[in-house]
Amino acid sequence: MRTPAQIAGHPIHPMLVTIPIGLWIFSLVCDFIALRSGNPGTWATASFYAMVGGILGALAAALPGLVDLLSLRRTPVLPTAVKHMALNLTIVVLYVINAWMRHGDITVAPSGAPLVLSLIAIAMLLVSGWLGGKMVFEAGVAVHTEDMGTAAADDRWAPARASTARTSTGTAPLRTHAMASDAARPAREAGEDRPSAGRSGEIPRE
Repeated sequence: MRTPAQIAGHPIHPMLVTIPIGLWIFSLVCDFIALRSGNPGTWATASFYAMVGGILGALAAALPGLVDLLSLRRTPVLPTAVKHMALNLTIVVLYVINAWMRHGDITVAPSGAPLVLSLIAIAMLLVSGWLGGKMVFEAGVAVHTEDMGTAAADDRWAPARASTARTSTGTAPLRTHAMASDAARPAREAGEDRPSAGRSGEIPRE
């Protein structure tokens, strides 16, 4: 199911969502380190800026995501896509509130409400990621299977596959690939004579 927000055939939204996901997880890790560190100010500051960077990255990913969502209006996957978008927007709002609560002094190790908000947002991010994976792997959103024609996806990667071809005597199996994989070839026993390079039935010369 091809989606419109793409560059050279590659969907944009899945490329951009890795930015906020990585930054928000890093922000939470910095929070935990700040609680145990002898110098919490450095880690608390890193957590704050990672959080803000994640908000900006999420907003950048939201635009192509909205374009893709609008293209799914007449498909059965639309309710899942709407839930995915609603969760993502809620997560962004939580992080905006979180950053606003911290901005007074970003060098203070987070505790209480800011830390709880981060934990809730990460939990919601896991659910949102599960819904996104459901759309891709089950519904085929942004998977361009139509470019493969009538062949199945596994037919493009199978090392060898037998098919039938009609001959003068009926039907006979025909290999679609000339060479089998190394694992499929029988091992040559030690001392076995190599076949002659000549024609079949020809006695090799000394």
